[in-house]
Amino acid sequence: MHGTFVIFGIDFPAYFTLLMVGFMAGIYVAWRIAPSINVDPNRILDLGILLVIGGIGGGRIAHVLFDGQLMNYYYLCADPLQTTGEFLRGGKQCADNAQCVAAGVGELCHPFQGTCHWGQDCLRVFKFWYGGLTYYGGFLLVVPTGILFLRHFKVPVWKVADIAAFGIPFGIGFGRLGCFYAGCCFGEVCDAPWGVSFPNGSPAWSTHFDANWVGAGDDSLPVHPTQLYSVLFNWAIAGFMYWWYRHKKAFDGETFWLFAIFYAVARFMVELFRADERGEFWGLSTSQLIGVLLIIVSIYMLSKLYKETLAPAPPSG
Repeated sequence: MHGTFVIFGIDFPAYFTLLMVGFMAGIYVAWRIAPSINVDPNRILDLGILLVIGGIGGGRIAHVLFDGQLMNYYYLCADPLQTTGEFLRGGKQCADNAQCVAAGVGELCHPFQGTCHWGQDCLRVFKFWYGGLTYYGGFLLVVPTGILFLRHFKVPVWKVADIAAFGIPFGIGFGRLGCFYAGCCFGEVCDAPWGVSFPNGSPAWSTHFDANWVGAGDDSLPVHPTQLYSVLFNWAIAGFMYWWYRHKKAFDGETFWLFAIFYAVARFMVELFRADERGEFWGLSTSQLIGVLLIIVSIYMLSKLYKETLAPAPPSG
């Protein structure tokens, strides 16, 4: 697990860096294909910038509200020692603030629990570059934003959406690589030969240590590498949707809404193996619940757009 990349002596958060690579990859794919559908590539760049902002904003809002972190952000402002703390490497308790700072796991040492906590930061809820984004939150904001933008500039909405159908999962794959490097979004304990043990101090290790499954000097137990499952799923979906777009597409919008169905199904499956803390409703994770609703909406939109292609054209003159 590598939380940061060091480039020219500068530390870049691995998660955010790869997330940005993903955004740029998705925009680049759409930009390259735009001329083939008679759309100005520069308009795609404008749209891409807008959707990056919307995706981050929507993803952050959903993370704060639905991933079980709302009170942590509140306490970061009101009383940092009430937030979820971390032990020093090896599960050792801190003795003073200096030890937390030196270990890079906080700024304050809890006087009774020996855990490290970050200092007061009332703006931390807005600092998305530290991690904490939910894909569906971004998706639910960028779709209506993108539709409004394209209609405003009289650009064919569903033609553009179809080229996004393989650009989006291609980009998401890079974002999930960032999750793997950061150690977040980890899976349940497993004995599969491809199980991954995350290092001491990682989110998976902290969860296992709190459950008394590992000792202070151990790594985490082997877990499902759900981040890599997501990478493979997304890149497979991207490849399939590109093939479908080139060889099977029957009407505008078909490729996009098929992508939405495939993504929702794949995400639902991956969620079955995840063990990190996130919101849950009616026995389903937030992402699974949204995925079910997305499948229903996608089927409706496919039916609606298909029927529109069968409708007779209005008489001329």
